[in-house]
Amino acid sequence: MIVSALLTSVGINVGLCVLYLSLYSLLRKQPSNVSVYAPRMVAKERAGEKQGTFSSFSLDRFVPSPGWIVQAWRPSDDELLAVAGFDAYVFLRIFVFSLRIFSFACIIGICVLLPINYTGKQLDSADISDESLDLFTIANVESGSKRLWVHFCAVYLISGAACCLLYFEYRDIAEKRFAYFLSSPPQPHHFTNLVRGIPKSHQQIMSETVQEFFTQFYPSSYLSHQMVHHMGKVKALVHEANMLSRKVLHLKSMPRLQRKLQREGFLGLFGAKVDPVDLYSKKLEDVEEDVRLGQSEFYRKEKEVPAAFVSFKSRYGAAVASKIPQSTNPLLWVTEPAPEPRDVYWRFLSASYLQRWISSFVVMVAVFILTILFLIPVAIVQALTQLDQLEKFLPFLKKVLTLEVVSEIITGYLPSLILQMFMVIIPPIMMLFSAMQGFVSISGIQKSATTKVLYFTIWNVFFVTVLSGSVFSQINTFLSNPKDIPRQLAIVVPGQATFFITYVLTSGWTSVSFEVTRLIPLIVHFFKRHFCGGIEDEDLAPSFPYHSDVPKVLLFGLLGFTYSVLAPLILPFLVVYFSVGYIMFRNQMLNVYSPKYISSGHYWPIVHNCTIFSLVFMQILAIGIFVLKKLPYAAGCLVPLCIITLLFNNYCTKRFIPMFSNYAAEDLIRRDNADERNLVNAYRDPQFSTDEDGNYTLLSTPEV
Repeated sequence: MIVSALLTSVGINVGLCVLYLSLYSLLRKQPSNVSVYAPRMVAKERAGEKQGTFSSFSLDRFVPSPGWIVQAWRPSDDELLAVAGFDAYVFLRIFVFSLRIFSFACIIGICVLLPINYTGKQLDSADISDESLDLFTIANVESGSKRLWVHFCAVYLISGAACCLLYFEYRDIAEKRFAYFLSSPPQPHHFTNLVRGIPKSHQQIMSETVQEFFTQFYPSSYLSHQMVHHMGKVKALVHEANMLSRKVLHLKSMPRLQRKLQREGFLGLFGAKVDPVDLYSKKLEDVEEDVRLGQSEFYRKEKEVPAAFVSFKSRYGAAVASKIPQSTNPLLWVTEPAPEPRDVYWRFLSASYLQRWISSFVVMVAVFILTILFLIPVAIVQALTQLDQLEKFLPFLKKVLTLEVVSEIITGYLPSLILQMFMVIIPPIMMLFSAMQGFVSISGIQKSATTKVLYFTIWNVFFVTVLSGSVFSQINTFLSNPKDIPRQLAIVVPGQATFFITYVLTSGWTSVSFEVTRLIPLIVHFFKRHFCGGIEDEDLAPSFPYHSDVPKVLLFGLLGFTYSVLAPLILPFLVVYFSVGYIMFRNQMLNVYSPKYISSGHYWPIVHNCTIFSLVFMQILAIGIFVLKKLPYAAGCLVPLCIITLLFNNYCTKRFIPMFSNYAAEDLIRRDNADERNLVNAYRDPQFSTDEDGNYTLLSTPEV
């Protein structure tokens, strides 16, 4: 790619960003769009909390303004944590970490490495507008040049800074997670375990079996249990009842004269005309009666499944029971901490171990097949980046491709756009696959989907792209001669630097700007208002799609580390992306997305591991580059850096992962004791009140 093609791509994407942000600034001010751009506020109003309202008319509504940026920036981290939840806080910390490390790398890359690369003599140069962007990469530095030692130092500096920042972020998030746990009120899942694999008995129902087992083995800590039942038909009836209830409430809010009479017969075509409120109220009563009958039917013995939620009297008691095998048969009385009630995924609670194992195997095969099939769109994208190959396969486009504007758009903008369009369908597919694997919580499904999308993205978007059209031949080379992997990567990776710069523009800048406009929800909202009677969804505020956005951000981190030394021109574009993305997503977390369940920031270990992988890959790539550039001493001196990075990762894993996996016994017991003190002291006379440490509160002045 030449410089003019890059500038064309920059111009197109900057124009789209300005358009999207201006459009958002206008649309968010319209009162009719409040449920699209501020659904959290609408949800709070429905819950009875007083919120701000829009003025009926103001000229400011029709003028774009950056005031929303200030509003998004103003809340502190603690306020954000209280509003958006811990997962949202962790997600935004990815942007903070990336912005810090890549700002540091950008200073080194643009001020030091870029001039060295450009003044090299390895490649020929012409007029600046026609120069290849390869002139700004390490490929333009002469082999054996002493200036390559500057790149060597840059690898050490960036790696050291990244490890330091990673450690402090991991420590701070772990401490914040601990503080969040201590400050949160008692939650049902703190005291509850999910028990599966309950053995069947011909003498008693499963509920009696559960009570007998835990009463016998946990007499001092067992509290109660709740059996799981097959509720498929009842679930459909409850959904229908909720729909009818919302429709009745909406009709009652309308003036009586505006309500159109409807016939009560078949399909609304026959029978007497009646008020729709009476018609749907009667239907709602019938459905509610069916729900009650269904619930009583499904609580019978034959509808029980071998799973139950067992509650304990203390957090410590629940933790002990979840960590100890309950039976010599590992498939019976399988106990694990229960997810939060809103987080439970009920479909697979009754699945046996064999069913879950088969489902997981089928999903693994399906993911592998999807990964192979995705090579087709990647091959199409790579063909667009090389005009000579495109002319060869599509000769009828030869005259069109000779036009400078067309060739610049095709090579500079179209490939990354097409790849981004294909990638849109991957997160929903991976979410569906993960839901089939037998997870008992929605958060577990989303975390599994996040991992799948991350692996898929790194392989198909990064590795397959850099290997271009010779994917299978390159893989064969890697397998036959593993020692040659750094050298082979050093050959193929730098050549795709220009493509990934445009990918950052399209999938980064433009995509995050499009996110705030919420055009698709806006269109759906418009049709509901004008063609569906104006009935809004009961749950206006959506949950954040971590499974699609976390892998995308981590991919940009991989690109940043990979090309920070090879092609530092990518770094300013990444810094802009992380800066804009932080503000955009902060705004969305505060106004749009609402956490549907309480989570504990389990995404950060994924972020840490992916960052370590990116660092080690950068170092291995640098070894291959120095071998190609005939600087073997520099390559040899980078081997200890790889080892140190892996040792650092091992230390962080042992230091912090236990804090994310389980809470310590002392913390659980401290919370249990605090709850007991609060209960004991709840009705104490104010004259004998004590503080949190149990000390008596002294009066500042004597009372008479």
